[in-house]
Amino acid sequence: MSDDERRVLVVGGGISGLTVAVEAAEAGAQVVIVERNPYLGGRVVSLNKYFPKLCPPHCGLEINFRRIKQNPAITFHTLSEVASVCGGPGNYDVAVRISPRYVNDNCTGCGKCAEVCETEIPNAVNYGMDTVKAAYLPHAMSFPFKYVLAPEIVGTAEGRKCADACAYNAINLDMQPETVHYKAGAIVWATGWDPYDAQKVDYLGFGRLPNVLTSVMFERLAAHDGPTRGKILRPSDGKDVASIAFVQCAGSRDENHLAYCSGICCLASLKQAAYLREQVPESKAYIFYIDVRAMGKYEDFYTRVARDENVILTKSKIARISEDPETGGVVLEGEDISLGARVRQVVDLAVLAVGMVPETSKVKPDLEMEYDSFGFMTSSAASGIVPAGCVKAPMAVAACVQDATAAALRAIQRTMGR
Repeated sequence: MSDDERRVLVVGGGISGLTVAVEAAEAGAQVVIVERNPYLGGRVVSLNKYFPKLCPPHCGLEINFRRIKQNPAITFHTLSEVASVCGGPGNYDVAVRISPRYVNDNCTGCGKCAEVCETEIPNAVNYGMDTVKAAYLPHAMSFPFKYVLAPEIVGTAEGRKCADACAYNAINLDMQPETVHYKAGAIVWATGWDPYDAQKVDYLGFGRLPNVLTSVMFERLAAHDGPTRGKILRPSDGKDVASIAFVQCAGSRDENHLAYCSGICCLASLKQAAYLREQVPESKAYIFYIDVRAMGKYEDFYTRVARDENVILTKSKIARISEDPETGGVVLEGEDISLGARVRQVVDLAVLAVGMVPETSKVKPDLEMEYDSFGFMTSSAASGIVPAGCVKAPMAVAACVQDATAAALRAIQRTMGR
C-alpha cells in the first residue's frame, strides 16, 4: 500500500484525536491531525484535575506530545479545519484550510512581542473570564510552544511593533490563509464537545448574575494558571468564597434543553466540591442533584467526597437563582424531594453543571455519516469515516482514550478495505 492509502487523517486534536494519532502512527500509518485551535490538547488543557485521582492532566498530555514530536509519521496543523472531503473509503481527498498564525517556527517563546503589545483580547482558554495580550501564548503548556498574533493587530502599527520586538524574525505579518490537500485511506472525526449554553436556562441566572458560573468556568477558576491563579474568589468583587452551591443537570435531562444525561457532570461537581474543601477548610459545598450518577469504579470516589460532613447533598431540582442583596451572593430556591420541603440556600457562588453537546450538533459536516437525534455521530460500517470520543457520546477522559484507541484500529482496517 502507498503512504496515501495508509494515511489516517484525524480531525480534532483533543485527547481523542491525539490518542488516535499516536496509536495509528505507532502501528505504521501515516497520520495528519487537523485542529481548529492554535494548540493541541482540546478541552483537557482547561481541566484543573482529573477524577477520581485528582491529579493534573498535563502529565498525560505531555506524554502524547512527546510521542508526536518523536514520530516523523505524524503531521499536524493548528488553526486549521477541513474545507472539503471527496472520494470514499481508501481514497479520500481532503482539503485543509489553514489560517495564519503570523508566527513562524523561529519562535522561541521568549514573550518579547507580548511585552510591547497593548491590545488585550478575551482569554479563550479561561472562557473569557480574563484577557490576554493580542500577542499571546495560548497557555503555559501550549503545543506547539509558539506565540500567536490575533488578527485584531495585524496590519496595524502595534502589529509592526510586535514584529520589531522579535529578535528571531519569528513574526510574519504577511502570512495568508492557505489550503493544502491530503489523500487518506480513512478519516477519524474527533471534534469533541461544547458545554451546553447555560444562558438558555434563564431561571438559573447565568449571564445575568456575576456569581453564577458554569462547571467548565469553575474548573479554570480553581486552576493554578487560571484567571485567579487557582484561588477561588467571587467574580463580582474578588472576595474569598466560603460556600458554593453545585447545581446538577443545568439544562440536562430536560426535554426543553438536553433530554439526555451526560454521565460525567455529577463526578465533575464532586471533584469541584473537593477543590473548595481542600482550599478553604471551613467552607461548605452544597450539591443539588436529581440522581448522583457515579457508576462502577467511581462509586468509591462519590463515597469519599460525600463522607465529608461539609459536603451537603440534597435531592432537589433548583427552580430559581437570584442575587442576595445583603451578602452579594446568590439565593437558590427549589424543593427537597426527599423531605418534601422547600429549599432556600444562600451561598457565595453557584456553579451550574452543564451537559456535553457534540460539536456536530451545531453544523453537521457534509460527510457520509449518520447522527442520532441529539447530533452525536454514529459509526457506519460502509464508511471510511470513524467517529471517536465525545463526538459520538458523552465520555470522561479515560473513556475517550479507550474509544480513541479502538477508533485507531478501525481506521487502519478501513485503509486496508476491511
